[in-house]
Amino acid sequence: MDIRFPRPPVTMGAVAVLIAATAAVVVTGAGAASAASVTFTPVADTYVQSDTASTNYGTSTQVVADNSPVRRSFLRFTVTGVSGTVTTAKLRLRTISGNSGSDAGGTFRRMSNTSWSETGTTWSNQPAIDGATLGSIGAVNGDNWYELDVRAAVTGNGTYSFGVTSASGDGAYYDSRESGADAPQLVVTTGTTPPPSGDPILVGAGDIANSGSGDTATAALLDNIPGTVFTTGDNVYNNGTAAEFSSYYAPTWGRHKARTRPTPGNHDYNTSGATPYYNYFGTQAGPSGRGYYSYDLGNWHVVSLNSNISMSAGSAQEQWLRADLAASSKPCTLAYWHHPLFTSSSNHAPSTSTRPLYQALYDHNADVVVWGHNHVYERFAPMNPAGGADASRGMRSFVAGMGGASHYGFGTIQPNSEARNSSAYGVLKFTLYAGSYDWQFVPVAGQTYNDSGTANCH
Repeated sequence: MDIRFPRPPVTMGAVAVLIAATAAVVVTGAGAASAASVTFTPVADTYVQSDTASTNYGTSTQVVADNSPVRRSFLRFTVTGVSGTVTTAKLRLRTISGNSGSDAGGTFRRMSNTSWSETGTTWSNQPAIDGATLGSIGAVNGDNWYELDVRAAVTGNGTYSFGVTSASGDGAYYDSRESGADAPQLVVTTGTTPPPSGDPILVGAGDIANSGSGDTATAALLDNIPGTVFTTGDNVYNNGTAAEFSSYYAPTWGRHKARTRPTPGNHDYNTSGATPYYNYFGTQAGPSGRGYYSYDLGNWHVVSLNSNISMSAGSAQEQWLRADLAASSKPCTLAYWHHPLFTSSSNHAPSTSTRPLYQALYDHNADVVVWGHNHVYERFAPMNPAGGADASRGMRSFVAGMGGASHYGFGTIQPNSEARNSSAYGVLKFTLYAGSYDWQFVPVAGQTYNDSGTANCH
């Protein structure tokens, strides 16, 4: 069996394929490192053709991605019986024997419609092609299996439709579920990820998920970094709706939701009360509707705050923060929220209304503050609440808004700004030791910017 991997993405055209499936399970390994591979075959597939607008091809033995005439194929997989973290998800299709060669196997997209009819879908009533791009298959030949990584879409049990488009008039013909043994496959591998050992790791970013690909790339970094994930707000764009969490966040950073401790941003609050944010993250986001909470990691006390509500001295949040910090017995403290008190970005000015939170942290000898809002990376030297350099008691601060949304630029560089980047997506990783910490900007694949260092707690 000749298995070929996807070639670099081709330009998306007018042709699409969608896929759905049932399963058989093979389990390997044991204990904490055990893994299960589950192979699903379609529960439905069909294609439509532009010059036969009323014809249904639900019983055809092939699905087609072509642009002359335009043909769009639809397939649906139902994933059941899997448990643990999805570590790989591979979509596999076999070209028919008559496919003598094609210059494009198609660009695949996830679809939101998972209820279309195999026997009723025609060109005239076909479902919309509206999901994020997952990848592409380049040139294909007949009687070969081709494979595509779709883990960004497949996060666990559920029903999934995928879209494949091609601008090429020399299309690709794949066996459908009606062909029998050569039907398309969705191979899902799950495993139980062992808990991280040694010193705790805290890793994350803000300004994350939209219809682009930046969040897919940063989520892939998290796949290989253990520990607790933080977000610094604006988890989805543009309006923090339930549909945006489902379409954008869930397929990417959502696969790490169980270990994520988020904070909300202004875009999350574009929907009244940020209700979808609180519904999506549940108890991971602290008390529902409040948006601020704390937790401990090793020798560190970590505080997630809400810069979308009152932060003034004497406000409920500021009073809670002071009481929380006073009650903590941990020698080191890190806090994060969305709007930055210090920033050099030209898009959003410093949010001076956050100063009372910074003041409370400074008064209790906190060590690190992390923000988002501006879609850049920036690191400041330790400062006091007025922005003055303070090597003895000042907090080191970071703007970590490089999680996936389009980058902003820099304007006037503010005092004590030590490192900046406005072109690389990535995550900010902290290793939290008993009395010190390391920080590291981890860039996505294909980018090289880095920033790292170490410092002691106060």
